[in-house]
Amino acid sequence: MNAVRRTTRSLPGLLFLALALALVALTATAPRAGAATGVSAVADALRKNPVYVDPAAAAQLSTADADALARQIKDADKPLFVAVLPAGYPTKDLFTNLRTATGVTGLYAVRLGDRFDARADSSVLSRTAVQNLVTSVQGETARTQLTDFTGRALTNMGGKAPASWGGGSTGGSGVSGTALIALGAVVVAGGAGAYALVRRNRRRHEEEQRAALDRLRVVVDEDITAFGEELDRLDFHPAEPGADDAMRADYERALNAYDQAKSAMADARRPEDVRAVTQALEDGRFSLAELAARREGRPLPERRPPCFFDPRHGPSVTDATWTPAGGAPREVPVCAADATRLADGRDPAVREVDTDYGRRPYWDAGPAYGPWAGGYFGGGILPGLLLGTALGGWMSAPAYAADYGTGYGDFGAGGYQGGDVSGADFDPGDFGSFGGGDFGGGGDFGGGGGDSGDFGGGF
Repeated sequence: MNAVRRTTRSLPGLLFLALALALVALTATAPRAGAATGVSAVADALRKNPVYVDPAAAAQLSTADADALARQIKDADKPLFVAVLPAGYPTKDLFTNLRTATGVTGLYAVRLGDRFDARADSSVLSRTAVQNLVTSVQGETARTQLTDFTGRALTNMGGKAPASWGGGSTGGSGVSGTALIALGAVVVAGGAGAYALVRRNRRRHEEEQRAALDRLRVVVDEDITAFGEELDRLDFHPAEPGADDAMRADYERALNAYDQAKSAMADARRPEDVRAVTQALEDGRFSLAELAARREGRPLPERRPPCFFDPRHGPSVTDATWTPAGGAPREVPVCAADATRLADGRDPAVREVDTDYGRRPYWDAGPAYGPWAGGYFGGGILPGLLLGTALGGWMSAPAYAADYGTGYGDFGAGGYQGGDVSGADFDPGDFGSFGGGDFGGGGDFGGGGGDSGDFGGGF
């Protein structure tokens, strides 16, 4: 008996025990060829790991590539879920059912055969941004498509990874008992120092966010004041001769937007909170443009982004070619006055803000202005407009995405942020984004159901 005890305490015995534990973990977590692949099974796998590859679709994405993708998502700490499914997988209400079964707020991407589509809760990424991201990777091989989509999505999306994933990539391959033992020893040995470092970094991060918000507050207060002055100059009275219900509704929406902007700014605690303020101001200015058209008997204006050079100019009326310093030409939305200036070869009236180096255009002023610009321009066009500028460069960096990544995604209803467990408490219309929970969902750019423009390959 003593000999047996000495043997089990020996190093070979410990190694055997570790190997046995690793095999048990691998058996418990690895998908089996005969495993069920219903939505519930896929959702259960995604709650444990960000990447799921159906056994019937294993030829599309290797285990090593799936592991690398999962590791990338976990390292970014974002709620991105990727599923690779066989071509014959049922598509009816796939995204809505998968989101309901998973129960976690996030961005869901599905490669189904050779087709690809995605949906997101708007608190994580705007519907337009999802649409643009999916379109940008159509026609690629599975590995390239998923790698490109993941990299671009992680840069733009908000939220945090769900706690159920834990740390590090599992990718379905399991973790050895020896690695777990070594990791535990490191955690215990460095726990106290790591805790102090985390607290110090958190305090520094909070101070940086406060400083960024203070700088933004000056610019946003100027915007709110300018909109209030527009309301004063309007000289509209709901009871004036010729006023109708439509005009009064426009005016009421503009007043509500003004109040909403002031309230949102008063409640702002982080730079990304500013997005709600500028979004309200953009809505209010469009209401004023509609009111002006009704009073003057003109056709109602098309809903367009504000003037790129200074959103205080109001809604744009056309697109014009503009080239930033050191960048490539691109089309930007402009107001009538700036369109005339550009056509005459003159400089547009650019919104400048204070920086440590003097007055600069807002796109050269620093990363904190991303949420401010995102509220005005939304997720769909902002990255393209800012490409090649300092702000565009900052926005594409992982550090910016971690701090202000929600700056150009929609903030969803219900109060759930990315990674929160909401269960079935979400709006399918908000999550479906493009016309329902079906794969493809009628998400063509024209908003209809045409086959040629179907989003995600017309599922």
